[in-house]
Amino acid sequence: MTFLGTFVRRHFAPLMIGAQVLVDLGVVLVACGMAYLFGERIGENAALVPPWQVYQEVWVLMAAICLVSFHAFGMYRPTKSLLNVEEFKAILKSTVVAFLAFFTTMVLLRSTTQPAQGTFYGFLVPLHGWVELNMSIDSYSRVTLVSTFVFVLVLTTVSRFVSFKFIQTLYRRGIGNRNVLIFGTGQTGRALQRKFLIVPNLGLRLVGFLSVEPDEVGGMIEGCPVLGTFDELAQVVGDQKVNEVFVALPQSSEEDLMDLIGKIEGMGVVYRVVPRFYHLLAQRVRIDYLDSMPLISRPVRRESAVGAFAKRIFDLALASLVLVLSSPMFLAAALLIRRESPGKVLYRQTRVGKDGRPFEMLKFRTMYEHMGGDAPAPRSESDPRITRVGKWLRRYSLDEIPQFINVLRGEMSIVGPRPEMQFIVEQYTPMVQERLRAKPGITGLWQISYAREEAIHENIDYDIYYIENQSLLLDIVIIALTFAAVLKGTGAH
Repeated sequence: MTFLGTFVRRHFAPLMIGAQVLVDLGVVLVACGMAYLFGERIGENAALVPPWQVYQEVWVLMAAICLVSFHAFGMYRPTKSLLNVEEFKAILKSTVVAFLAFFTTMVLLRSTTQPAQGTFYGFLVPLHGWVELNMSIDSYSRVTLVSTFVFVLVLTTVSRFVSFKFIQTLYRRGIGNRNVLIFGTGQTGRALQRKFLIVPNLGLRLVGFLSVEPDEVGGMIEGCPVLGTFDELAQVVGDQKVNEVFVALPQSSEEDLMDLIGKIEGMGVVYRVVPRFYHLLAQRVRIDYLDSMPLISRPVRRESAVGAFAKRIFDLALASLVLVLSSPMFLAAALLIRRESPGKVLYRQTRVGKDGRPFEMLKFRTMYEHMGGDAPAPRSESDPRITRVGKWLRRYSLDEIPQFINVLRGEMSIVGPRPEMQFIVEQYTPMVQERLRAKPGITGLWQISYAREEAIHENIDYDIYYIENQSLLLDIVIIALTFAAVLKGTGAH
């Protein structure tokens, strides 16, 4: 490997962050230029539009404030969130804060007159003179300034989406991946391994396991080798050039765990510990202290009335819009379904909704009527139960459109955990029953994740994340990602 290749491999994360800062700077400046052209075009009197040179000083200030705001909201962290939803939320939040900070700064840096001699703040005037703007805020076009941040929001969202895809492509090709090791071959360690397998764009390359059982050394776990025990930790880390160690030993004693962490820290390697109650910690918890002893408890659950009202209004508006716009397709699908095979156009099935209340979920029928029922859902388009029209409907998730009627009825939401059948819900553990805290949705995090081919109830992490972080902004992000998935034809089979 060349010197350049070695340098890039060792410093991939900071290099990508540096490149992202430069890209964001370019995006903000492009947004400024587009906003100027937009303001110039719609201006009532072109002669009154200030020349672009007047905005140069303002654009520099705007770019600086945007980059600082992006950093403050964690947009330059190397570790990304689940499906990057937190990053997309941060774009909106940071842009709004940058907008407010910019206009506040414009007011504070406006030109001032010399105060009367002897006033107590007179000594600040020379300092203000070094940083004040040469023009007042009234000298700029309000349309141009406001539209700049609209362009910043749109272009930054598009830019980040492209950046995420680019970095994921590099990871898939093995560029920039960090070598990781899992210490622990039990259920928790194997669950971590499955995450690495189904989400290949995390930038993590699993080199193997370490085990507490010497008999397991030399064996394989789903194609991944068990490289040693605690005593071989230093050797394995050196031989495999391990960057991070994931400790998945929830049953180990606190003394043994601290000993292991101390040894990993001594080697200068990053460690990450899967907590014993990781499903509990995936939910919102409160940490109190009894003297110096930390105590974990659940905060009182209170559903925000304002948030619930806003979500319901959003659901009603979007569901009505979709049903109106899709009415021609609705009619065409109904005719094709009836023409291809006898039976009803709509498939009705009892599902379990919020708080365990059953309801009748609607879908376009995509299978031959005599092959339906409560059998497991098809896993691929080649399933013989699926009709030809059904294959097309399922590929683009168009079979879900009648569920917008369920949304209008108040039985479902646009975004939420997918509803399941009663016999599956009856087998829920207390943890999985957390899914029933939210109204079921047409789409959700699980549907746009890499784990969508697996059973819904086996991927409780996605639903818990949504329930604990649900907001109108998160719903909008999930809907946008769902729309992108539907356009690519990667909807449910």
